[in-house]
Amino acid sequence: MGTDSSAQPGTGASAAWPLWEVFVRSSRGLSHVHAGSLHAPDADMAVRNARDLYTRRNEGVSLWVVPAEAIISSDPDARGQFFESPQGKDYRHATYYRKSEGVKHL
Repeated sequence: MGTDSSAQPGTGASAAWPLWEVFVRSSRGLSHVHAGSLHAPDADMAVRNARDLYTRRNEGVSLWVVPAEAIISSDPDARGQFFESPQGKDYRHATYYRKSEGVKHL
């Protein structure tokens, strides 16, 4: 009786599964941080695998699992053009403003 190696995890099957990006929030009030990637056949399995892989020691309170194809990013090589402020729009930076007298918690 032969086995179909394409149906076993770690062989050809996982290559056909979509890639998921995993973000973990370690405690309440903190931001989610990218923890890594994994392959899974569907969203439910991706969340379960992310829990098992990235929160083994109870270090997470929340997981975001996102299909990698849904993430759009800027080009790191174009960071100068993409992130620099346009000329004449320095008002967007708070360095030019003074704190008002009598205003608390600024």
